[in-house]
Amino acid sequence: MGHTKPLKILHVVGAMNRGGTETMLMNIYRNIDHEQVQFDFISYSQQEADYDQEIKRNHGRVFQLTKTNSLKQIYDVIKKYGPYDVVHAHTLFHCGIANLAARLAGVKVRIAHAHTTFDESNNVRRNLYMKGMRVIIQLFSTNLLACSRGAGAYLFGRKGIAKQMYSYFPNTIDYATFLTASAPEVQQFKKEAGLEQRIVIGHVGRFTEAKNHHFLLNIMQAAKTVVKKDVSLTLLLVGDGDMRAEIEAEAANRGLQDVIHFAGKRDDVATMLHSMDVFVFPSTFEGLGLVLLEAQASGLPCVVSEAIQPEADLKLDLMHQLDLADGPVLWAQKMLALSSKKEADTQKITRRFEEDGYSLTKVISTLMQIYQANKGETDEANTDCVL
Repeated sequence: MGHTKPLKILHVVGAMNRGGTETMLMNIYRNIDHEQVQFDFISYSQQEADYDQEIKRNHGRVFQLTKTNSLKQIYDVIKKYGPYDVVHAHTLFHCGIANLAARLAGVKVRIAHAHTTFDESNNVRRNLYMKGMRVIIQLFSTNLLACSRGAGAYLFGRKGIAKQMYSYFPNTIDYATFLTASAPEVQQFKKEAGLEQRIVIGHVGRFTEAKNHHFLLNIMQAAKTVVKKDVSLTLLLVGDGDMRAEIEAEAANRGLQDVIHFAGKRDDVATMLHSMDVFVFPSTFEGLGLVLLEAQASGLPCVVSEAIQPEADLKLDLMHQLDLADGPVLWAQKMLALSSKKEADTQKITRRFEEDGYSLTKVISTLMQIYQANKGETDEANTDCVL
């Protein structure tokens, strides 16, 4: 009896660090049969990323490229290490470059996946690049996926969204791992961090402009004016990133260092979330906000900005949206009002995840159908093209 070759998927990412997209991919990767499906990754980081070693332990490969817009480098990886059944690009407008290279290399399934609603570059040159890449994405992708309608509109254009030229593909988490956490581990962390007998306001995210840590400091400053004297309050910040040192310095300059705990990068996110009383997420833009799914799975009330996409709300009466323009005082009042955490209804949470299509089983099944849709079909791409 012959051995069936595994389905080979090449994901194109920035780097496999602990971001929302990357964590979603790892949730999928951990729960597929590695004898049947192989994931490889193109990365543009020259440093080892958080998930690289785990990928390699599971027989995946990470190819570190040096030029982000090099069509030839992507083409060369596909031709040297393929053949690949699928190229799945997650790199915003750069998806056009990746899928053009995949088309030239003869890859049958070429996916552009929208994960965000904005990026931090906005000028005439960038706008021209975006318009050009939207055309290339439409021409050379076989599938367009988006984690939210807003993310799809940003990457594929509003006309494309209006014509339903994409498929909604929900972000996924292993929600069962967040329903509960080890009480001794939570207690141990809170003891070590000095969080016992304190209201813990929590945030999980990389220290970048989009996550809006400056506003979190404003909220804590405002909380001093609205909190009762006998109430002790701490902001727990989980994550790392380029702006961490800047935020730490600003907290010290404002005299907030005693009410903020910087936990850094953590593997035990469920323990972190169950150490919190309320979750605050004042992002300036988000494709969806994967950590919000984790927070809701943990039963945490969440105060979020207007940038959060409606698809992130699991209708558990846990997500409460405010505008950033409402100001830090109103945000502080809202988070304090919600901080009396109630016992989570795990059955209701489970039901909502399953009904909204966020379960790993459903998401993996849907993804495999997309990956295998054109398996065995011929493609008009010139597989002998030399760049």
